[in-house]
This record gives sequence, structure tokens and C-alpha cells, in this order.
Amino acid sequence: MALTDIWFLLIAVLWTGYFVLEGFDFGVGTLLRVLGRDDTDRRVLINTIGPVWDGNEVWLLVAGGATFAAFPLWYSSLFSGFYLALLLVLVALILRGVAFEFRGKLDSPRWRNTWDWIIVFGSAAPALLWGVAFGNIVHGVPLDAQHHFTGTFFTLLTPYALLGGLATLSLFTFHGAVFLTLKTTGEIRGRARTLARALGGTAIVFGGVFLGYTAVEHGGWAWLTSALAALLLVAGVLFTAGERDGFAFASTAGAIIAVTFTLFWSLYPNVLPSTTDPAFSLTTTNASSTPYTLQIMTWVAVAFTPIVLAYQAWTYWVFRKRISRDSIPAGGGLPAASR
Repeated sequence: MALTDIWFLLIAVLWTGYFVLEGFDFGVGTLLRVLGRDDTDRRVLINTIGPVWDGNEVWLLVAGGATFAAFPLWYSSLFSGFYLALLLVLVALILRGVAFEFRGKLDSPRWRNTWDWIIVFGSAAPALLWGVAFGNIVHGVPLDAQHHFTGTFFTLLTPYALLGGLATLSLFTFHGAVFLTLKTTGEIRGRARTLARALGGTAIVFGGVFLGYTAVEHGGWAWLTSALAALLLVAGVLFTAGERDGFAFASTAGAIIAVTFTLFWSLYPNVLPSTTDPAFSLTTTNASSTPYTLQIMTWVAVAFTPIVLAYQAWTYWVFRKRISRDSIPAGGGLPAASR
């Protein structure tokens, strides 16, 4: 296996890790105003992801950095063609991070409600836009002979891409609801379980149609991984109904893994197909860095990846306990009159 193929696989693994871990973050944030009946409920929800959400975003930074170093032409074509969409994702992620830090700084219901809605937007928007982006990456975009994107922002809003956005939004929201059944107690846990069953049905519908379309278009392994994703989503709903929270979360995580690998397998050996002319497509060969660069990157990855994985595993172990309303201290924040 060539180094270009190895790094394509590693980038697929990085995106998979990001979607599995950040996926439940997005789901919890999206459901903040749905499951949180009052400020204490919402503080419980935020605290379930508080210790890990920023660490989960490291996977995105590493995936982007690996793409830039291993496949610079892929990176440049993506960021020039998807500039506005990726800017919206970046703005949403920044606002969400600021909201997590600022919502508790002032003892004012209006202040907290404003930041709560920003958390909802900052979670739902990336969950939708990542699906739209990957739908375009797999289906292809207009590229000229110099691999320059020749479309507009609206070129990216194809039915297939929008369906991909609805699929990832519903899947991550379902994943987040299941995560909350695993991390909370009492009424919040009960509401999360009830909602998770409904969200599971939505994820099966949108995800099934999206993956079915992908399998029909690309065939091969896409059929197997699409069927596996569908089975895991059904299993997630059944395990949730049976109050087997750990198995339910493993099922939704497995479904996200299957979906992501379906997309990357459907893409290979291209990294960005051209709808203008297949000869203009970017592939793992013509978009890659030099062999020497890939060799250095490989040694760095071998040395540091186990350290990062060990640290993140330790973080999840330390903050593994369930959270209840009783865990939340009263009050907090400066008096509103001090502004």
C-alpha cells in the first residue's frame, strides 16, 4: 500500500473520530432548549460535555492539518470552493465555544437564554453543514483543468448534498440524545430516552435514503457499510427502548463510523471528483505531497498518536460518572445590575 493510500485512510479515521466524538457534542447542544426545561436542566446538559467538547474538536484540527500536509491540492481546492460554507462552520464553532464560557458569567435569565440559543445554533449548523460538505465531496463539484472550483455557493446546494446535511443533523442529534441517557439521571434521562426513540426513526429515514442513494451511485463496499449503518441505527433505537444505554451509545457510534467509511470508500481513489470532466478530478496521486513529506508525517503520527489517544481516554475515564440536578450548585455569575 502506497503512502498516499495510507494517509487517505488515516484522514478517514480522523474524520470518523471527529464525527463520533463531536457528534454527540453537536447533539447535546442542539437539544439544549428541547430537553432543558429550566436553567438547572440546561446546566446539567452542558456539564455532560463540558470536560470533553474542546478536546473533541482537536480531531477536526488534526484532520485539517493532515489534509493540508498530505494532500495540499485537495486542501486548497476545498477551501477555495467551500469557503463560505466552511466560514459558517468556523463562525458557529467559535460562537458555541464562547457561549459555553460566557453563559454563566452573569446572573441574568435573558443573558443565559441568549447564549443558550447561540449554543443551539453553534451545534446544529455544523451538524448540518458537514453533511452538505461531504455530500459535495463525494458527489463531486465543478473543477477546471487547473483543479479550480468554478461554481458558486449555490452550486453546493444540490439535493444530494442537502440530504446529506439532514442525515448528519438527524444522526448527530440522535447520537447526542443517546449520550444523555448514558450521562444523566432522573427526569432528564427519561426525557432523553423518549426523545431518542423518535430521533432514531428520523435518523433511519434520512440516513437510509442518503446512504441508499450513495450505494446506488457508487456500489461495491458502499452497500455493505450502508446496510451495517442501518442495522446499527435500528439496534440503537432498540437498546435505548430497553434501557441498555451503553449498548445504545456503542450502536450509534458504530453507525457514524459506518456512514463515514461509506463516504470515504465511495470517494476513493478520488479525493475531490470533478463534475466538469472526470479527467480534472483530484486523486490520491495527483493531489498528494512528496514521498519524503509523507514519510516524515508517518513517523510523527506513529510517535504522537498513541499519546493523544491515551490522554483523551484518560479524560473520558475521569469524567465518566452520571450527572444529576443535585450535582449543580445554586446560582452563579455576577449580578445583572453590575453591568
